[in-house]
Amino acid sequence: MTTVVRERPAVSWIDLLWLVFLAGLALLAPIDEPHKQLTLLAIGVLQLLEGRLVAWSPRRGPGYSVLLKILLATLLMEHTGELATSINSPYYPIYYLPVVTAAIYFGPLATLLWTLAASLAYCSLLIPALQEYELTGEGATALGIRILFFFLAAILINRFVMYNRKQVRRYQLLSETLAETNLQLQRVEAEARRAERLAALGQLSAGLAHEIRNPLGVIKGSAEMLGRKVEESQPLARELAGNISSEVNRLNGLVARFLDFARPARLDLRPQRLPEIVEAALESVAQQMPAARVQVERRYAEGLPEIPLDRQLCEQLFVNLILNAYQAMDGREGHLRLVIAPQVSEGEAGVAVSVEDDGPGVPEELREQIFNPFVTSKKEGVGLGLPIVAKIADDHRGWVRLEELYRGGAGFRVFLPQVQPGQENP
Repeated sequence: MTTVVRERPAVSWIDLLWLVFLAGLALLAPIDEPHKQLTLLAIGVLQLLEGRLVAWSPRRGPGYSVLLKILLATLLMEHTGELATSINSPYYPIYYLPVVTAAIYFGPLATLLWTLAASLAYCSLLIPALQEYELTGEGATALGIRILFFFLAAILINRFVMYNRKQVRRYQLLSETLAETNLQLQRVEAEARRAERLAALGQLSAGLAHEIRNPLGVIKGSAEMLGRKVEESQPLARELAGNISSEVNRLNGLVARFLDFARPARLDLRPQRLPEIVEAALESVAQQMPAARVQVERRYAEGLPEIPLDRQLCEQLFVNLILNAYQAMDGREGHLRLVIAPQVSEGEAGVAVSVEDDGPGVPEELREQIFNPFVTSKKEGVGLGLPIVAKIADDHRGWVRLEELYRGGAGFRVFLPQVQPGQENP
């Protein structure tokens, strides 16, 4: 027997109508019938407290309410007629109260069982009458008609209540679907705007990088020639020429990063195991920052599927994320958590990698722009690391998102789908 409970206010306008109805019955009672008035008062109090009873015990409260109403209805019938004729009391419609209550709170089967219980309670009043009177065919017909009306009311009300519950549930599901669709639409719009900005900036960066690289080559060549000519005669000039060459190399590295960011990706997709790529990226970062005191916590799920990836690009993706985590902890002791697990994103199966650190986290004002170029909180950064990460993830039809960590720090989750364009589902 399944109980379906609906939330109700403490006192609803329906309860007030019931009270008005019961007050009318009490006023119609003769003054010398206090038992009837007390019983009606008890029914009214129960109706007022029914919401609290159900809230106090959601599973058993409705059953207690229906049972008490059946008992009070039977008690009212006994006090509104002679003992032998109480079944003929004009107050017999009071049994509609527990029947309607059951139809509101329970499903169809439970409603029929409670209606049967109310009908049996009503028929129990026939027992004293049979000791003095004989049940005629006309009386049995009248009794049967009253009981059938109990069931008719229960079925009709319960059908309406069940239909109303289905409609409410349908609207709730529709509302949840619309809310999820709105979130996905906002996410797609944000990604589209970011893609447009990245495309425009990529074209600008490519043209600017090519224009810068040519004069840099001339400057570097001239500095090297100057250094060789004054190698022994002018130590200061030789040192300055060396500085020029080193700075040109640094600018060339920056230009190369611009080109990596702007150049259309040509993916060499091959089935790869993500834990191996993440471990290679971790080893590369550890070699770059050997003095960092970072404890690495690995949580790799078993049985991970192979993902078609460009190994070199994805290793660069995770090098950027792990290097950011190391730099965020600023060489102090910290924890780096690497979590790899299967995930389904928008109906597409794949593998997600989370990179979490114990650093200060991403400032609130930068969270919406963290994947835009030239947005950085580092003093010496140029703001291309995370945009390159986002571009590599986009090229693989995946995504990267900043996550909220309740314990502080920054967390990035990368999702890479299991099936790439042009491939068949495994």
